[in-house]
Amino acid sequence: MSQVLHTPPHGAAHTGEDDLAALAARHGLSVSGARPGLPEYVRQLWARRHFITAFATAKLTAQYSQARLGQIWQVATPLLNAAVYYFIFGVLLGTKHGVDDYIPFLVTGVFVWTFTQSSVMAGTRAISGNLGLVRALHFPRAALPISFALQQLQQLLFSMAALLIILFCFGIPVGPSWLLTIPVLVLQFAFNAGVAMIMARMGAKTPDIAQLMPFVLRTWMYVSGVMFSIDKTLRETHLPHAAQVLLEANPAAVYIDLMRFALIDSFHASQLPHHVWAYALGWALLAGVGGFVWFWKAEERYGRG
Repeated sequence: MSQVLHTPPHGAAHTGEDDLAALAARHGLSVSGARPGLPEYVRQLWARRHFITAFATAKLTAQYSQARLGQIWQVATPLLNAAVYYFIFGVLLGTKHGVDDYIPFLVTGVFVWTFTQSSVMAGTRAISGNLGLVRALHFPRAALPISFALQQLQQLLFSMAALLIILFCFGIPVGPSWLLTIPVLVLQFAFNAGVAMIMARMGAKTPDIAQLMPFVLRTWMYVSGVMFSIDKTLRETHLPHAAQVLLEANPAAVYIDLMRFALIDSFHASQLPHHVWAYALGWALLAGVGGFVWFWKAEERYGRG
């Protein structure tokens, strides 16, 4: 008894797939979890702006909910860090010599650096640490790293209240330059959110990166002028030209020094690197836009195992 196998004509399989695709399109069906186009992705993200804000606020409120002093730690933690750095670097290593208003200088650096450090660290775990949420709900995944950066911005604003008290205690007057804090914070937030999205994509694929990041961030802090004046260091040492450029163009140092220039009247424009606002804008666009697009390209892979 013979059996005849009928092979479909060449192209018939593709014709069937095309028919199914046309049928799905006619009824408004699409692939589950497919990545939308970039303009549509931005629109979806904007539509969920209230979720992003509420999620950031809830995370900030819950951060110290188990501590007896509660939200006081939002201000106390960076102040204690500043006190430790003052003793080690300012007193023992003598970095305060030749720096006017060193305590406001140091506290400003610590607060602004903490904003970047915490945003990057939280972004690294934004996807890998919230897999239950990612797998259970459909929403633009960029909402998570952006909300964590927004949480750290809210944290910084709480800390700024303590910073203002310190400035007043050291006789630093309110001046028109204080208005510059607004564009500085906007640019730094764009930079931090972009880096958080870059790290969120990397952390989603390789969760072990979260264990490495504290060492990377600590090294970054030591070259960002948090505890010392980069301008004074460059004037007193003979570093190679490439090292000088890297120190001055360091994005963390750029935002720290701009904030010092805005708030501390003894920190003059001559202490800022040339083209500092171009650096600040360039880093914000490069990290913010570039990080967003790079994160979006892997949208359909987040939470897939």
